[in-house]
Amino acid sequence: MHWADYTAQRLMERGSAQVSASGITPSGEFHIGHLREILTAEMIHRACLNAGLDSKYIFIVDSMDPLRRVYDFLSPSYERYIGHPLAYIPAPDNNGEPGSSGESYANHFLSPFLGALEQIGVVPEVVMNHESYERGQFAEHIHSAISKKGEIKSLIEGISGRELPDDWFPYNPRGSDGSLDGVRVTGYKNPYVYWEDSTGMEGKSDIRMAEGKLPWRVDWAARWIIHGITCEPAGKDHGAAGGSYDTGIPICKLLGGIPPDKIVYEWIQLRGMGPMSSSSGITIGPMEALSLVPPEILRYVVARSKINRHIDFDTGSALFQTADEYERLVSSDPEVGEGMSKRQIVAINTQRGALRLSQIKNGANPDDSLGGVSFRHLSMLAQIKSSDEDVWRSLRKSGHIVGSPTKSLKERLVRMRAWVEGNHFPEDSRLEIMDEIGEEALSNLSKSSISFLEQLSVLLSNCEWSERGIENAIIDSCEAAGITRREGFSSIYWVLIGRENGPKASSLISEIERASVVKLLGSKDSRPSDA
Repeated sequence: MHWADYTAQRLMERGSAQVSASGITPSGEFHIGHLREILTAEMIHRACLNAGLDSKYIFIVDSMDPLRRVYDFLSPSYERYIGHPLAYIPAPDNNGEPGSSGESYANHFLSPFLGALEQIGVVPEVVMNHESYERGQFAEHIHSAISKKGEIKSLIEGISGRELPDDWFPYNPRGSDGSLDGVRVTGYKNPYVYWEDSTGMEGKSDIRMAEGKLPWRVDWAARWIIHGITCEPAGKDHGAAGGSYDTGIPICKLLGGIPPDKIVYEWIQLRGMGPMSSSSGITIGPMEALSLVPPEILRYVVARSKINRHIDFDTGSALFQTADEYERLVSSDPEVGEGMSKRQIVAINTQRGALRLSQIKNGANPDDSLGGVSFRHLSMLAQIKSSDEDVWRSLRKSGHIVGSPTKSLKERLVRMRAWVEGNHFPEDSRLEIMDEIGEEALSNLSKSSISFLEQLSVLLSNCEWSERGIENAIIDSCEAAGITRREGFSSIYWVLIGRENGPKASSLISEIERASVVKLLGSKDSRPSDA
């Protein structure tokens, strides 16, 4: 059983109504590591729906969180906003200065991220946390937390192993300038928390409004109750022993709620570079990733991996292997049969679950995601065909498509061209069709290879110009020249693209003008050094 389906079965024991959640702090540019939490929660939501449960998926934006520092992309002018909730800070303009558009800092960074989520089929119910505070949804739980301050303090200290200050208070009021920093609580009488800020100003905050917020560990527990959350995956930092999850569960119970089951996921890391982190600069943004990688493949990267295994994300050569794996799964569509071992059945059900959850729309046919064209073939065409119309003409000629390309296929070509033209594309996969046999190619061609190429040139001048016709000509030429097929294919690649290997030879040759190929393969003005 796929991990999402297994989780849905577990959640079924809680009842038929399920709320899956994930969240994010909109403090700056997001990286693709955030997608693991989001897709994990969304896939569990889908699995719940497929199991017949009444499920919804909510995305909580921590817009009440404060700006913690002046990031590299901000001007020093933002120094005065440190400690202020992100919902009440102006968005930066193109120069990193506080803008005058009226847009909040939180929305500025959130909007493009939500657009990226929609591209991968994630359309959640968005909850802005500052609005929950403004509507008074936290008021009851703030009062309860203050009333049980001592118990909560003991829980956090006992479980996390960290000592809280003697004047710790389970509510952080905003001071006279709107900041959450440097504000000392002096008293409480429901619904007001009285305070003195760092400037010496005194005031009070109404817990029914967004005039302050709960500390993170208490806030998280309270929102589980407010939104009825039954499932919220968390990264291993929050899920580690003594982390936010371990304190959140008993705090939630203390506040009168039923906490979700603890689900902890491993991080995504860039291959060879470690876990992604905004602070370390080791990132790739969701928008950048989606400009390169088909959304189904991006979902598949998460869907195929167990929650407790880290994911190596690679937009280089490994992307070909991932796409191949996905395409094989689509074409094979494995079925459980008689006589299979339990291990084989588990593997098939897991694969089928990953394929199902990789689709943009729940229940969509996986075949539609390919549009009849493999990732590798489209990569080749994007490099050797200068216009999109040439690509479509080629695909119609080869029988990959009939008529006009689908919207999905057009989008795939746009992404493919962006990948090919960018710095993530692997250099050893770049294609350049040679005009003449190069010196390096000559040094790698034996006497028998030259004979093979001359024979192939003759056969290609008269064969059917299709992949099958060209493939047969290659095989016949290998036999006539007395060389292995491996040596024959290697000889073709050296002559056509100047290296030992490449895309499927018959596919590559069929996309080049016949006269050019025949002339190049039949060149007799040079001989290998051992001739």
